[in-house]
Amino acid sequence: MKNTLVIDLEAEKQEILKRYRALLRACKPTMQRGDKKEIRKAFDMALESHKDMRRKSGEPYIYHPIAVAQIAAEEIGLGTTSIVCALLHDVVEDTDMTLEDIEREFGKKTAKIIDGLTKISGVFDYNSSLQAENFRKMLLTLADDVRVILIKLADRLHNMRTMDFMPRQKQLKIASETIYLYAPLAHRLGLYAIKSELEDLSMKYLEPDTYKYIATQLNEKKAERNLFIKNFVEPIHEILTEQGLKANIYGRPKSIHSIWNKMKKKNIPFEEVYDLFAVRIILESAPEQEKAECWKAYSIVTDLYRPNPDRLRDWVSSPKGNGYESLHTTVMGPKGQWVEVQIRTERMNEIAEKGFAAHWKYKESSSDNGLDQWIMKVREMLSNPEANALDFLDDFKMNLFSDEIFIFTPKGALIQLPQGATALDFAFEIHTDVGARCIGAKVNHKLVPLSYKLQNGDQVEIITSSKQIPKEDWLNIVVTAKAKSKIKSSLKEEKRKIAEEGKETLERKLKSLKITYNTDNLNKLSYFFKLPSTQELFIAVAQGKIELKDLKDYVASEKEIENRGAERNDNQQIEALLNKVKGPESDILLIGEDMQRIDYTLAPCCNPIPGDDVFGFVTINDGIKIHRTTCPNAAQLMANYGYRIVKAKWNKQKELTFLTGLHIIGIDDMGLINNITKVISNDFKVNMRSITVDTDNGIFDGSIMIYVNDKDHLDQLIQNLLEVKGVTGVTRFDA
Repeated sequence: MKNTLVIDLEAEKQEILKRYRALLRACKPTMQRGDKKEIRKAFDMALESHKDMRRKSGEPYIYHPIAVAQIAAEEIGLGTTSIVCALLHDVVEDTDMTLEDIEREFGKKTAKIIDGLTKISGVFDYNSSLQAENFRKMLLTLADDVRVILIKLADRLHNMRTMDFMPRQKQLKIASETIYLYAPLAHRLGLYAIKSELEDLSMKYLEPDTYKYIATQLNEKKAERNLFIKNFVEPIHEILTEQGLKANIYGRPKSIHSIWNKMKKKNIPFEEVYDLFAVRIILESAPEQEKAECWKAYSIVTDLYRPNPDRLRDWVSSPKGNGYESLHTTVMGPKGQWVEVQIRTERMNEIAEKGFAAHWKYKESSSDNGLDQWIMKVREMLSNPEANALDFLDDFKMNLFSDEIFIFTPKGALIQLPQGATALDFAFEIHTDVGARCIGAKVNHKLVPLSYKLQNGDQVEIITSSKQIPKEDWLNIVVTAKAKSKIKSSLKEEKRKIAEEGKETLERKLKSLKITYNTDNLNKLSYFFKLPSTQELFIAVAQGKIELKDLKDYVASEKEIENRGAERNDNQQIEALLNKVKGPESDILLIGEDMQRIDYTLAPCCNPIPGDDVFGFVTINDGIKIHRTTCPNAAQLMANYGYRIVKAKWNKQKELTFLTGLHIIGIDDMGLINNITKVISNDFKVNMRSITVDTDNGIFDGSIMIYVNDKDHLDQLIQNLLEVKGVTGVTRFDA
């Protein structure tokens, strides 16, 4: 007998009402007259539209829109229009309801936001990913109404919180997309709490073992940590009160994801991550006293505990682009532990926690809002009509995560650029024409090349020349999306002019050879000269790379081409490969020695070995590449080319061996290398390909490339190596 799910409809109805009431409570702070009626109307409409739908977990679907609305109200602090949109965000996509119905009931604004939230349906071009297109559409609406993105983030957060019932493959794809796009977006909009939660949740699915390990470690030390924070905070509190400053102080552990990042970046185990927590001092200050009181608190903290001079970050004097204001310092605690201390006022804290939504509340006070400037930049990027969605995505991503540096013009105006920006970026930031004609710059009155990386506080004067035109290699110099897109379009324009000349020349030459000038022949010519497009063909003619004698060679081989037939298009190739892989038997690609029917290679970026969690990625020229799910490129591939990903798992095998690398550190001792190689070759019968060793003042640091059968084999080997006297750490690395 099959287990049928027994559903108590009456209890569910009660639960739905309970959740609806909780939502109304969350909306209380922003509600005005008549708002409750609107929210009720939206709730009824959503309830009716989704009445027969259930989520993967078996719960009624309506739980999801209510939860998204709740996050929008409580955690982001949005108002009634947004709550209505959050309740209705899936209605157009999943039910018969249309945008017109919504516009009639709730007005134009709501309909427009919901349209931005509705995913793209219908056909999309194979060369770009659906995800990138969706994202671009979402951003187009963002430029009009930032609420689209904020609700989208609430939607994503709730999906990430409730992803347990999804198939593993889906979890990986959604988590990759989240870490690649949505977490940086939350960061850029100043929603730090949501950003950390999205990162942690992504990690829970992408790196389940590491996530569990860090979470357990944090939990075990909880009591000890609380005691430490209590002792650390008490003296600060006393002095602040004595000096007449009102403050709330509390400590919070760093997010699991940021601890893991630190472990990776510094290549250290969990025990060595010192600043596991940050202490936050939140002052109750009058607006005109804010700056002075923050610095006063800073001097109290640094009188008590010695600060690390390199770690002072002052975002009170010049706030970040997303409006974030705070003073950060790292001080040495009483037990020789580094502690990060953040000092800010209640207003600053609300902006830090709720980011964008809090901005509106304080809009009057902040004159030039960094976020508005950022949205202007997004608008500029979107207005570039030729951008391919994926390029756009990478440019956008780059602008999203960059920390700002502040640069002065010769007249002292302040311009914000991302870290790593060059003199050429600055030129384009001032004006497209200045950028296009730029030949050099003076930084702090010294002459520098275009590729000079600017430092915070530089004063820059641009030198231009009317003879200068943008060059192809400029694209490697600039980092801002604005400069990139302007250079690309100027180059296209330049190319177009040259191609025009070449086109006329080619037409004349073909006439003399009695070849008809038509599309078909142009395509054949491009193919013959191995050029990617007819435009390149025209350019080659204009630059004299293709002359009359080359055209005569073409005529001679024309017969042969006729028989060969045109080459198949990439997309058909991908399509065919996908169908072949996903053959009738199963949609999982088994990797192993007897898998002759499919051509696959192991990706060099992450060197997968049997037993690793892997997926297949269909490439155009190299068949299928197998990547580890933890590969540094995996998130980008899954987020951008979801349709080319194939599930893959290993076939059991023992004969095959795979190359992988181990990094060994330890205390240099007589015979250490001998013991290590003994473990590898005697106990494990493993072949070594290479070994490089470096010893520095008694510290041993070696890298060994070895051939192993699979992951279990490797894990066992690592275990045994760790038992060798003197070895303190063994980590696997990708070649």
